[in-house]
Amino acid sequence: MPVALAALADTICVIGFAAAGRSQHEEAATIAGLWQTAWPFLLALAFAWVASAAWRRPFAVGRTGLAVWWGTLVLGMVLRVAFTEGGAPLPFVLVATGTLGLALVGWRLVVFLVRKLRKG
Repeated sequence: MPVALAALADTICVIGFAAAGRSQHEEAATIAGLWQTAWPFLLALAFAWVASAAWRRPFAVGRTGLAVWWGTLVLGMVLRVAFTEGGAPLPFVLVATGTLGLALVGWRLVVFLVRKLRKG
């Protein structure tokens, strides 16, 4: 169950990133539009999970969080440039780096801190 929750949290983060980006650029709020924006990063997220063996320690901030973040970011950008018309201008790369990092590593950091506080 923890693996499924972590995978769901990461998926929600990537979809939230795509939705926020579409909203900022006043693009249509449709499922098809969201999919068009999100799919490169969702596919990259899946590959990052496999490559980092995230299921072994899904809540680990450093080992899993950083690997999932960078894998999702880098491969997502490559897929976006190769297979969509979105491109990857520097401002987008910088915003994506910060947003995905904050989201994918951030929720793990919150879980870590809550667990630490509960242990006393």
